[in-house]
Amino acid sequence: MASRQLQIVGLNHTTAPVGVRERLALSNGDVQQAVTDLVSRDDVQEAVVVSTCNRVEVVACCHGEGQLAPLLAVPLFKGSGVEADEWEEFLYGYSGREAVRHLFRVASSLDSMVVGEPQILGQLKEHFELSVEAKATGPVLHRFFHKSFSVAKRVRSETGVASRTVSVASTAVDLAGSIFETLDDRAIMLIGVGEMGEAAARHLLGAGVKRVMVANRTFENAVALARTLDGTPIPLERMSTYLPLADLVIGSAGGGRLLEAADVRALMKERRNKPVFFIDLAVPRNFDPAINDVDNAYLYDIDDLGGVVEENLDARQREAIRGEAIVEGEVDTFWQWFEKLEVIPTIVDLREYAERIRNEEFERTLARTKDLEEADRERLDQMTRAIVNKLLHQPTMVLKDEGSGKEESELLTAVRKLFGLGVEP
Repeated sequence: MASRQLQIVGLNHTTAPVGVRERLALSNGDVQQAVTDLVSRDDVQEAVVVSTCNRVEVVACCHGEGQLAPLLAVPLFKGSGVEADEWEEFLYGYSGREAVRHLFRVASSLDSMVVGEPQILGQLKEHFELSVEAKATGPVLHRFFHKSFSVAKRVRSETGVASRTVSVASTAVDLAGSIFETLDDRAIMLIGVGEMGEAAARHLLGAGVKRVMVANRTFENAVALARTLDGTPIPLERMSTYLPLADLVIGSAGGGRLLEAADVRALMKERRNKPVFFIDLAVPRNFDPAINDVDNAYLYDIDDLGGVVEENLDARQREAIRGEAIVEGEVDTFWQWFEKLEVIPTIVDLREYAERIRNEEFERTLARTKDLEEADRERLDQMTRAIVNKLLHQPTMVLKDEGSGKEESELLTAVRKLFGLGVEP
């Protein structure tokens, strides 16, 4: 009997720089194609792909005990231009209980660049639904992901891990405050209508910034967001005309590079070298990294924000310890359920096998004993049932209580082989 195994393989902000991660960012269509490719393999039963600015991961339910990490990762890199010998050094892999612990920590934002940030839970839900729509999930990952969602809610409600306003957006505000003496009367240009960019703009408005411009490829979306921010919408093709008015420029658009270093050199001449702060929240990045070499132009991308994040995490880290304890307890609960996925069918098959033999022999005996009273028939039936129950009691207890991982798999395989379970009688 082929056993199930939970496996996770991927890379994140701790193992791969943004230059690698941005080449692996998957669109919704790419995510669905990746999970479709994965479940077409004989050894993969179910799969979910998670792709955010800080991580790209495959969560899979596989046959057998083998480590499939490199093979599971292949669909993530197809078409990325990243060669195998380049990306393998950035990968991590988890299996079994460690995979359960990892997903629960990710969902609870204990594994995030900013501990306690709320976006990751929504991103997990979105990518799980994409995999459901692609018909790449089943009962195991359905239970696994929904359990991770409930664990995340419990961590947030029972600890103070998210009690302080610490996020990528608020971190960007802190950085802006270190560059400008005051944010009062400063102007923002928000390029793109991404969630993190909007959050950063709102934080900056709350910190004193007075004017906001919103540029976007789809002008109607720029108009809609500008209305909520009491700002000015701008067609993306006219961005360069209004850019000299902005003291802070936030990149949150899909599609990659929008500003080169040469553009910013020309911009600085128009601004008479007044400082400009560029915040690149997009993956792939919107702004050329060489912008940092331009005098009075300050560029921070999503990895750079990590330095400021560290200064704001002390309180959350203390609460995260309590969150880790909650996760450990939930890992135990889920793992008990997962292990029974293999044990229970074997116990059921074993009892059905024994009951079939008991019933056949019981009926054969009755057929030879025509004058047996009904009360005697019932006593004989009860006696044979008791014999079967007593014979199966110890094997059932061993199957329920002993062994885990490879030991348990070998035990289940031995029982099924000894009694011919799963074989037509």
